[in-house]
Amino acid sequence: MLMATAPFLGALMFLILSSPEVRLPAGDSVSTGQPGDAPAPAPSPVTAISGSLEQATVVAGQTADSIKHAAELYSQTGQRMSSIVQSARTQSQRPLMIYDRRIMMPLGSPSRTIQSDRLTAQLFPIKAQNFTAYALKIRLKDKDAMKLVIGGDKPGKAETTLAAVKRYDAVVGVNAGGFADDGNGRRYPLSTTVMGGKYVNGFEPSYKDLFFVGLSENGELIGGKYTSREQLDREQPKFGVSFVPVLMQDGIVQPIPPKWQISPARAPRTVVANYKDDQLLFIVADGYDESGSSGATLAEMQLLLSRFKAVDGYNLDGGGSSTLVFDGRVVNQPSDNRLRPVATNFLFFS
Repeated sequence: MLMATAPFLGALMFLILSSPEVRLPAGDSVSTGQPGDAPAPAPSPVTAISGSLEQATVVAGQTADSIKHAAELYSQTGQRMSSIVQSARTQSQRPLMIYDRRIMMPLGSPSRTIQSDRLTAQLFPIKAQNFTAYALKIRLKDKDAMKLVIGGDKPGKAETTLAAVKRYDAVVGVNAGGFADDGNGRRYPLSTTVMGGKYVNGFEPSYKDLFFVGLSENGELIGGKYTSREQLDREQPKFGVSFVPVLMQDGIVQPIPPKWQISPARAPRTVVANYKDDQLLFIVADGYDESGSSGATLAEMQLLLSRFKAVDGYNLDGGGSSTLVFDGRVVNQPSDNRLRPVATNFLFFS
């Protein structure tokens, strides 16, 4: 509307500033057509300009009203759109919230929580008939909020989970895969290990009861037995480790090989699993030694995974390696009565 009236307003300003004088040629007159009538007087220039000013004032007022009305409509539309977007966002999150409440029911109330824009970490104490344990539920909001680290960042070196947490300034740490001692004080990650999308010591096909478990580039838990590097590459592993055995796949408990039912029967355990919405679940069970008389059996860990509605579950290194660090503090009771240096650890960052 302002653009449409700009030429008129410009002409009006010219008339006001120049104050033109209107003249008729000499001898010219305006006649009514009646004989003897006197010529009609010409309109005064001031009268013409006054009329134009009044008209311009009316137009300007109408323009201002139109602009004000348009601004009010724009504001109202913006408020409505914001309300619609917020409502849609809330509705889209509702199924996740309902599912989260459902999987929280068997876990109970968390004893501690870490909340940030990168993750939500919740710690739950577990009192079983034959052992005590801790469940750690993790929702990754940033796929880079979790990583795998090697002791001292070099194969062959080892460090405790607490040392890794402190060195990387992480908020949560859990021991990860198995390792092999070379007899000279060096500990190497067991079998296939991936860090930053690269194989640490090449690919080794899964054999016997070994499996690979880790996170994909999309932040999803991947795991199982892989007979070729191409098969694992299709999963786009970002990082992962190897150990034995697989406990659950697609919500179905897997048979435990006889060897791992008795070697040892009971022990401190560390297990990793996932939920349908890609949240992660770690369970760390306490035991006072590795003689087989304390801690949890693998069957009992499977029972917990089923009770907690996990989808896939994998046994990680246990015994004296089992360590859970939450908010800078070791919450379980390592069976060595001290923290064991291990080859790999999972770390989480807020």
